[in-house]
Amino acid sequence: MIWAEWVKFRSVRGWVVAVVVAAIAIVGFAIGGGTQGSCYGNSCTQLTGPGGEAVSDSFYFVHQALAGNGAITVRVTSLTSAVRSRRGGTQRVVVPWAKAGIIFKAGLAGGSAYAAIMVTGSRGVRMQDDFTGDIAGPAMQAGWLRLVRSSGSVITGYTSADGTRWTRVGAVILPGLPTTVQGGLFTTSPQWTQTSLGVAAITGDASQSTAVFDHAALTWRGGAWTGTDVGGSSGPAAGPATGYTRTGGQFTVTGSGDIGPVTYGPSGVGTTPAQTLAGAFIALIILAVTGAMFITAEYRRGLIRITLAACPRRGRVLAAKAVVTGLVAFAVALAGTVVAVPLGQRVLRSHGVYLPPLTVLTEGRMIVGTAAALALCAVLAVAIGTVARRGAAAVAAAIALIAVPYVLTVSIPVLPLGAADWLMRVTPAAAFAVEQTVVQYPQVDDVYAPAYGYFPLAPWAGFAVLCAWTAVFLTLAAVALNRRDA
Repeated sequence: MIWAEWVKFRSVRGWVVAVVVAAIAIVGFAIGGGTQGSCYGNSCTQLTGPGGEAVSDSFYFVHQALAGNGAITVRVTSLTSAVRSRRGGTQRVVVPWAKAGIIFKAGLAGGSAYAAIMVTGSRGVRMQDDFTGDIAGPAMQAGWLRLVRSSGSVITGYTSADGTRWTRVGAVILPGLPTTVQGGLFTTSPQWTQTSLGVAAITGDASQSTAVFDHAALTWRGGAWTGTDVGGSSGPAAGPATGYTRTGGQFTVTGSGDIGPVTYGPSGVGTTPAQTLAGAFIALIILAVTGAMFITAEYRRGLIRITLAACPRRGRVLAAKAVVTGLVAFAVALAGTVVAVPLGQRVLRSHGVYLPPLTVLTEGRMIVGTAAALALCAVLAVAIGTVARRGAAAVAAAIALIAVPYVLTVSIPVLPLGAADWLMRVTPAAAFAVEQTVVQYPQVDDVYAPAYGYFPLAPWAGFAVLCAWTAVFLTLAAVALNRRDA
């Protein structure tokens, strides 16, 4: 039966041409996607951290050179933030990830290694390192902080409410940290995120925060403090200039920007490796239509009677059609993705677009997972066609079930975040989570939505949703095929 169905498939020139076009579409869009990068035509480059990830490294730093092991202790008495008001001037707000505290940094160059202990606008005390590391501490917006360097590369952070009883927040190891680092006080403040009617939006310019420190003490021999605007941070135009003032033992430090990983929402980089698979959506439509027509064409021409007469066990007929459709779709999709992913990345990078580094396993999951998802979509279309029996109805149902949720959440995101999240959890489009290559960082507020490469389900969990839909419709198709006359 499998061989017989394969002969039927290859004997229809239109179906063969269609699946070849699907593979060409995957590769063609990967090549053309290079012109869509955010840095196309410019010489812009993306700052990267020690791990190669895109980072933001912008803050105001009151520092001095510190050699060897030692500790800094300070009390943060207040942290306030402001953003540009729509009516002009500034307005006071709570910026959840505004940060103020102590930092040890390998150097003043952007992206250099660091470890820091800090208070935040509303996220409590945190210990962070090398942009992606984040350890939560007590829920305090002010208090005492201590950062200790020991054994050359071990940095430990402590906090205290009264400066007497100390709580260890965490410890990190920074391999290769130089003997002399820049250490001191810092303040920074990222863009402010508001949520309106369930849709997150980045409003205004970058926020600006001011922290007041006192009781600063070093175990090193004290030197002169120097103020540096690392990364050239800036805040609301009408706000105070970034910088610091010192009155006796009190430091007032105003800064803007962020120290952390860059995300891929509207406030981030905007281009991910998944862009190399933009043509997969076109291939999905082609393969779904082909899969539906593979069974409905026999009903339209009356050939299904001959097929069922040759093989009275109707379940075998359906299984054979599903196997042939799935194998053909997987083969052509894999041929496209195995070329599109590496070639598309090369094209994007040649146009100056930053792409995050991928592991071999992640790249393999994108290539094989996308091909498998397209193959299952084609099999699902066969099952829908068996139930519907009419080509137009089967194609419309397959597109409505598979393609429309993808369009509304990824291609043309018009739904509130909650609705988009729900669709990408329960519809077959959830399988496109296999294309996810970006990380959602809890220490960065942004719009984490499918439109920006963030899916609510893990890659293979999303693929499992499509498997479940396909299994359900194959069962319905088998029941319908056995109970109805041809």
